Amino acid sequence: MDTVTDMLTIPSVTGIAVGCTAVAIVVALWYLITHPSNHSDQPNHLPTVPVVPGVPLLGNLLQLKEKKPYKTFTRWADTYGPIYSIRTGATSMVVVSSNEIAKEAFVTRFQSISTRVLSKALKVLTADKTMVAMSDYDDYHKTIKRHILTSFLGPNAQKKHRVHRDIMMENMSYQLHAFVQNSPEEEVDLRKIFQSELFGLAMRQTMGKDVESLYVEDLKITMNRDEIFQVLVVDPMMGAIDVDWRDFFPYLKWVPNKKFENTIQNMYIRREAVMKALIKEHEKRIASGEKLNSYIDYLLSEAQTLTDLQLLMSLWEPIIESSDTTMVSTEWAMYELAKNPKIQDRLYRDIQSVCGTDKVTEEHISQLPYITAIFHETLRRHSPVPIIPLRHVREDTILGGYHVPAGTELAVNIYGCNMEKTVWENPEEWNPERFMKENETIDFQRTMAFGGGKRMCAGSLQAMLISCIGIGRMVQEFEWKLKDNAQEDVNTIGLTTQMLRPLRALIKPRKS
Repeated sequence: MDTVTDMLTIPSVTGIAVGCTAVAIVVALWYLITHPSNHSDQPNHLPTVPVVPGVPLLGNLLQLKEKKPYKTFTRWADTYGPIYSIRTGATSMVVVSSNEIAKEAFVTRFQSISTRVLSKALKVLTADKTMVAMSDYDDYHKTIKRHILTSFLGPNAQKKHRVHRDIMMENMSYQLHAFVQNSPEEEVDLRKIFQSELFGLAMRQTMGKDVESLYVEDLKITMNRDEIFQVLVVDPMMGAIDVDWRDFFPYLKWVPNKKFENTIQNMYIRREAVMKALIKEHEKRIASGEKLNSYIDYLLSEAQTLTDLQLLMSLWEPIIESSDTTMVSTEWAMYELAKNPKIQDRLYRDIQSVCGTDKVTEEHISQLPYITAIFHETLRRHSPVPIIPLRHVREDTILGGYHVPAGTELAVNIYGCNMEKTVWENPEEWNPERFMKENETIDFQRTMAFGGGKRMCAGSLQAMLISCIGIGRMVQEFEWKLKDNAQEDVNTIGLTTQMLRPLRALIKPRKS
């Protein structure tokens, strides 16, 4: 699940200038002087990767103050080319903003760059890589990914969980109709409804049941559903981009940063307490003879070698990943459809011609290529995870014809790849027609929104099913319109490219 769960961008560096005290700078300078680079010479006299000029000690950190580094990386690609090198403090990082070179990294050079690089925040929140998306490509990764494909995200598992997705779509439809009936002149907050239903789906698939409240013994409190969602999804997503300036200067990790450490540790403790309480509730149901055929049932019976912590993390991962990135993609798609009534009308007419008075279902997707084109174009234009989780170059390798030395970090800028003018015509434009060309296969490799190669996201099939049917049902049942272009000032926030403000649109029920 390396995407749309996958959960890493370059950390924000806004607080770097404050964090680097005079003492730290002196120590850092001493380190740089006394620890020269040990990178090996370029083999076969290959050229070195072009370098973006920075400043002593900090490198390019001050140029990355904005919380959307993928846009800065894309601008640099226009100047320095599709592959270039920057320095983030003490670390050298190669940034790739080319579809072709990214695929080379994912497939041809995979063995050299398959290891993950995590920030301090992510090391804590992932229990030191104890989850599929953030683990290194080792035996543990292969084992836990096999489990999640077998029981949760693979094709056969998707058939088993079909009933849960159908429940989600009916719940979403009911809430939208109820909103219009009660507030016909008001704008609906799509995110509030869709994200809540995604969380419910994740809970039913993972734990067998949705949750309304939960007594958390370790915290001695009872949490309602919104509080549980906050602890399991919202807090970790925001914590993952929290800044620890020591990430950029690892030789200064001995310098205390108590505020950061306490914040992240508190998130970890609360998340662990809630997950333990959910597992305990499930064990009570098992003891009473209730069987729910969920992911936890599978893990308890088929993955008994997992430690308690590994079990907990294996259950938490699909909850957080199912609850965020699919919502981000679907919200952007509905924003674009509301902004483009002609495209929305074409999709509606396509649905009518295929489904008639029947509701859109998963069986209709193969007959609705336009809805698939809308999904893929949204992934291209609004990549949910704009930068693939950082990887560590374990041994000297070659990328794009350049020598990349061992010890380098690699950032694949998916947003930049999907803005590549030599690959995409008018890349800034949202245009589903680009995915409607005859005799051209559409697959996830085109946009790489789900990564690529052996580490391609395991959740791509489920994400497509939920998003496509969600889009289809919402357009089939309602006409979507922005109020006075209110959404033109869109921006993003957080770990994924979530819209800064939830999509608010006027919806009008279609005539039956």
